[in-house]
Amino acid sequence: MSEQVHSEKQSFKGSVVWITGASSGIGEELSRQFAAAGARVVLSARNADELERVRQQCESDGARPEDLLVLPLDIVDYPALPGAVATVQAAFSRIDVLINNAGISQRSFCLDTDLSVYRTMLEVNVLGQIALTKEVLPVMVEQGSGLLVVTSSVAGKVGAPLRTGYCAAKHAVMGFFDALRTEVAHLGVRVSTVTPGFIRTNVSANALTGSGAPTGATDTDIAGGMEAADCARVIVAGLAAGEEEIAVGVGPEMDLLELKRSDPVQLFRTMEAMAEQARNGG
Repeated sequence: MSEQVHSEKQSFKGSVVWITGASSGIGEELSRQFAAAGARVVLSARNADELERVRQQCESDGARPEDLLVLPLDIVDYPALPGAVATVQAAFSRIDVLINNAGISQRSFCLDTDLSVYRTMLEVNVLGQIALTKEVLPVMVEQGSGLLVVTSSVAGKVGAPLRTGYCAAKHAVMGFFDALRTEVAHLGVRVSTVTPGFIRTNVSANALTGSGAPTGATDTDIAGGMEAADCARVIVAGLAAGEEEIAVGVGPEMDLLELKRSDPVQLFRTMEAMAEQARNGG
């Protein structure tokens, strides 16, 4: 992928696109859509069986087997990251796009949350993204081109109840990649951040309670959210258009992004009411 002027339409045909969290949800759909666009796709997540399922689906959609690489990876296994980068380079010679999409959410009040849950939020959602990005960045700098992407959240802009750790992590990752953008632009490397709202995935079922156990239940908001395939289409189109911040969602939660800018005090009162309702079982 050669360096692009931001206003140009980017084709991903032949580009090497590495996606973490590729075994389900947004990551799975991104994998399928980039593969369908002719990209060479590296699929990473912890669950090797699910990655193989996604690989087979990409092939069923028309992708060539030689354009797909299943690379199981735990992004908080920091010693394994250099070897993973070397594996991608050995397979495809370059890395054009890295989509940091791995993550985990939370559903618990601060008063009820063990400190270990906060550590997990920061390790998986922030430090793992930074660690892999730091391994890939020198490759892109040497190439003189590349695109670094992170999946943040509306929770990376807005403080929401039951998500103190998740919001902290998503705010942090937005700050890191916004700052990184300033440092690497003159090196030919671009950065895009993605802020999804409620997307119909297993994110809430996998979210951690205060004890660190998964909730095992899907939120009503998530169940009524945007389809993951539609979300992925918006993201791919935004990246192709050179957008540096991509908000994606269809529900009222997207209005909170504008409210945070236009009337933050009103936003605070709105979220406080939401927290009180949640605490009272509403």
